[in-house]
Amino acid sequence: MLAPLNSLNRKELTREEMETRRLAAAKDLLNGASQSHVARRYGVSRTTASRWHRSIVIKGVESLHKRRATGRPSRLTADQADAIRQMYFDGPMAHGFSTSRWTTGKLAVAIEQRFGIRYDQDHVGRLMHKLGLRERRFVYAPTAAAVNRQTAIASAATP
Repeated sequence: MLAPLNSLNRKELTREEMETRRLAAAKDLLNGASQSHVARRYGVSRTTASRWHRSIVIKGVESLHKRRATGRPSRLTADQADAIRQMYFDGPMAHGFSTSRWTTGKLAVAIEQRFGIRYDQDHVGRLMHKLGLRERRFVYAPTAAAVNRQTAIASAATP
């Protein structure tokens, strides 16, 4: 059985691992487990567990087998992706740039120079995130002032 995923220990599953998880969940659902239990056990949303259940009921367990991947295949090989990670850690100055900070535009130029693959800088940002080179930019964290305002509003509202 695959270990449940949680927000602190996320792992990208391969297509085979996802299929194994779906089929194990299907077995549990067919044996009477609730959708909520399956969602918790396999680290998926209740919506996903519900979708799996509906698919089993309407189309059978076979519907949960993996299908051909949709979308355009990556133009980068796994070795090229590893090389981009290394380029990133080497820094832009090692690749002919005059400053020590990568931008998506600079990395796009470096990728094109090295591999002959032209990417828009917006796509390079998504690629950086996929390769683990960039964190999500926006993370909501209320300021102390906002917390104090909410506390004051809440205490004023209670008699």
